[in-house]
Order: sequence, then structure tokens, then C-alpha cells
Amino acid sequence: MQVKPCPWCKAQVPDIEGPTHRYMESSPGCWSVYGEILAREYSDAAFLKNHRLTVDAYAAQHPGRPSPQSIQSVCLHLVSLHLVLERGVDQSTATRVLPRMTEDKDVFTWLEPPDSLGPVTVNDVLAAASATEHRETVTKWAQSVWRAWAAHHAIVRNWGSLVLPP
Repeated sequence: MQVKPCPWCKAQVPDIEGPTHRYMESSPGCWSVYGEILAREYSDAAFLKNHRLTVDAYAAQHPGRPSPQSIQSVCLHLVSLHLVLERGVDQSTATRVLPRMTEDKDVFTWLEPPDSLGPVTVNDVLAAASATEHRETVTKWAQSVWRAWAAHHAIVRNWGSLVLPP
């Protein structure tokens, strides 16, 4: 099977035709690999433990172009990464508080994506052989993506304090 790099995360993914997300831009092959990861997580509770980080890492690694939906998406997913990875908020709490941020969409601004969105990609997660390895790899993926957005950490931390004061 032919492969080509996803335009955002740079993962070498199948060069296929197919659907992609409306505003989280990726190649069809990358979107397909992400779908396999989600299917694994939804079919086995042992893989589902870090699902919040899976969704956040993928979304922040595939920011797309400026639009109201993509701006809100990137901002929310980066805030979630901040809450979980830096502040130690459990993933279920992050999921519960994030909708508060959608009440005032004017708070968000477009954050220029970094040149590299992190070295860990969907391929690394899909290659995990066990639930434990999957969870560890998802955490590394999320950390990698969060580090990639370092130039915007101050503003993301500020948004995080709006939804969940320190």
C-alpha cells in the first residue's frame, strides 16, 4: 500500500481516498488511522482510559485553517491538554468543564500553529500492542502535542483559569 505524509501531523499514512473531518484537516489516510484508534478505544474499556487525551492530541495536531469551528476546537483541546497534563485535572473533569468555554466564543483567537505539531502521531498509537502500551503512548502523544504549542502556553493557561480557576 502506498503511503504519504499527512499535511499536518506528518505521519506516513495510507494514500487513500476517503472522508476527512470538516475542519480538523488531515489526509484521508490519517483520518482513517484515527478512526481505527477510536474503534479500539470504544470496543475495549482498557483502551478507553486516556480517550480525552486521544481526542485532544488529534484535534490540536490537526488545527486546520482559521474558522469559527477550528478556532474553538483548537482552543478547547489545548485547554484540555493544559488542565490534564499541567494541572493534573482528571480527564473526566476536563470533559465536564470544557463546555463552559463555549458559552463565550469571543474569548478565543486563532493561534498560529507551530511548524512542527509534535513527533508522536496516530501511527505510534496504533502500533501499541497492549492496553497499557496504548495508554502510555497516548500520554506521550498528548505531551508531545502540548509541547509543540509552547509559544501559546500563556494564553491557553489563561483560558484554562477562566474555566477552572487554579
